[in-house]
Amino acid sequence: MTDTAALRPRLPSPLQEVSDDRFARHGVRLLLKRDDLIHPELVGNKWRKLVPNLRSADGRPIVTFGGAYSNHLRATAAAGRLLGLTTVGVVRGDELADRPLNPSLARCAADGMRLHFVDRPTYRRKTDPDTLAAVLRAAGAPDAHVVPEGGSNAAAVRGCRALGEELRGHADVVALACGTGGTLAGLAAGLAPGQRALGIPVLRGGFLGDGIRALQTEAFGGPRGDWRLDERFHFGGYARTTHALDAFAEDFARRHGLPVERLYVAKALYGLVTLAQEGAFPRGTRLAAVVTGAPFEGRGTPYPASR
Repeated sequence: MTDTAALRPRLPSPLQEVSDDRFARHGVRLLLKRDDLIHPELVGNKWRKLVPNLRSADGRPIVTFGGAYSNHLRATAAAGRLLGLTTVGVVRGDELADRPLNPSLARCAADGMRLHFVDRPTYRRKTDPDTLAAVLRAAGAPDAHVVPEGGSNAAAVRGCRALGEELRGHADVVALACGTGGTLAGLAAGLAPGQRALGIPVLRGGFLGDGIRALQTEAFGGPRGDWRLDERFHFGGYARTTHALDAFAEDFARRHGLPVERLYVAKALYGLVTLAQEGAFPRGTRLAAVVTGAPFEGRGTPYPASR
């Protein structure tokens, strides 16, 4: 089993109460669960989801999947460099193979990840056993340990259960942005009775609920915890933002001294401000927002903006 002790995480991550009149006027206390401070390179939920998979790899190469701006690919590449593991990133879009690497993929390559670009129809079929086997052979890693897109599998979900356990007794509602749903699936399982989890999906489509239920069944044998989704705050879908969201994130950063990551965290915080204004939280609610990531410090625009 791969020894991950050398990564030295900061756990449990800090829980900080902040004063924000947009919540206070509705009688809601806002707390920030600073998972962005767990590790400087395996930030936030990437630590919680990746480490169980790194241990399972047992020294084998790791193959995982993502788009051109994937936080998950960057975290996996960094983990490989830190632990001396071979990593291969299967990237959606073979048209990217002949283009200069964007800052996100360039960081992956600099951390030693071998990038393998596949066409989009093949990428969509990546969970099909025959297609997966062919992709692994083409990537030169037929016997690799496979980590799914976004890192969400049973091992990752069980790893995220600790996030809920760390918040027991500290919050009534715990909210976070969701991509593949693995973090929410584990978080909800770790919370105490009477606490509930709220997920803000960053993708369009309305499919995430079924995915979370499937992940909980795979990880725990059935549903766990009290959770729900609010799908109104994706701002056009994954890797999309707007002027309004950018302005909100910059304002939140000025108010609280917290650089706000745009793809996930900004959307969750924007959603929570909106919900507070709508009266969704009873007065006296302790609302914990999980800061699942930090802004990427690469040069240039780290994601395409939808204006």
